[in-house]
Amino acid sequence: MKIYIVGAGPGDPDLITVKGLKLLQQADVVLYTDSLVSEALIERAREGAEILQSAGMTLEEMVAVMADRVRQGKLVVRVHTGDPSVYGAILEQVVLLKQESIDCEIVPGVSSVFAAAAAVGAELTVPELTQTLIITRTEGRTPMPEREQLRDLASHHCTLALFLSATLTKKIVRELTEAGWSEETPVAVVQRASWPDQLIVRTTLGRLDEDMRVNGIRSHAMILAGWALDPELKNKDAHRSKLYDASFTHRFRKGGEA
Repeated sequence: MKIYIVGAGPGDPDLITVKGLKLLQQADVVLYTDSLVSEALIERAREGAEILQSAGMTLEEMVAVMADRVRQGKLVVRVHTGDPSVYGAILEQVVLLKQESIDCEIVPGVSSVFAAAAAVGAELTVPELTQTLIITRTEGRTPMPEREQLRDLASHHCTLALFLSATLTKKIVRELTEAGWSEETPVAVVQRASWPDQLIVRTTLGRLDEDMRVNGIRSHAMILAGWALDPELKNKDAHRSKLYDASFTHRFRKGGEA
């Protein structure tokens, strides 16, 4: 017995994977996060499928429904927003399903991190500028592990992608500033990345809290911070990778003099 946990992508119904869409169209039962997943995507489920919304359910209620339907011999697809492995709360489901002797197969999806980067046209790992991306969140009601405080992570001065942090911008500014970040550090905020009402705000660390307030952004926002978000990078012929350098040799191309 097995259920499928499928990443729906960030919002645009076309950004689900081919495998994920096939499973959705084959499923007898679709349980989806109705507060986050596009209704237009769920409409692609096959006619006659049982469609269940999970936003109002507890963990135990969700697992009970999935276990019941699987035991009836039905193909069950659990649809999560973005990629299930990032803030998807799937481990707790997997644990309880395992106690019911039900296996899970996870189908990855496009994370809102990458939808947001695409929306602003940014490469998050720019050669000789930053080669590291830290995906994290700001500590709020859910505590962070001791060694994962934002100030400590920011001390690496690489690109940051902040989930679940739109209401905590004052704390973001304070902790990044304490980690030595300049107030002029570029920041891009993308609310509802890839949805029809997507909103992009380009700002700096020093102006982040005010710009978030002015634009009324308090939820469903990805905050990308670091010099990889500098819009002026597109006007500079610098930071080239070695991959396409004429003098760089690899197994597919013999390098020569530039």
